[in-house]
Amino acid sequence: MAKRGKRPDAARELAIAAARAALDNKAEDITVLNLTGLSPVTDYFVICTGTSGRQMRTVADEICRAGARMGQQVWQVSGAEAADWILLDFVDAVVHIFDRRHRSYYDLELIWGEAPRVRWRRRRAGSSAACKIE
Repeated sequence: MAKRGKRPDAARELAIAAARAALDNKAEDITVLNLTGLSPVTDYFVICTGTSGRQMRTVADEICRAGARMGQQVWQVSGAEAADWILLDFVDAVVHIFDRRHRSYYDLELIWGEAPRVRWRRRRAGSSAACKIE
């Protein structure tokens, strides 16, 4: 359930847009977790790995821009200076951009292991099973 009374799917759309922005900016190992009903704090986690501090800050900037285009403003940004774990808090969706070492150490996917993963990748053209021609 969304915390700000927005459309129920707005948080999901934001999480998916954040994952796609991360992919477009070369983030790796991107996961979206649906925490609806599991967390009293947020509905979605987006977790990804960056390759350098500069790249991680770029990913964070682009995710903030993607959110703004959707009318979603980031409420809090943490860790951008150190760039080993950047957290973007949009309230209904929280984005974690880790370096490899911190991603492995904190292992949020293990902690939130019961959370369903969200399919967020775009379908490739021609991959639809509904359009099978023989």
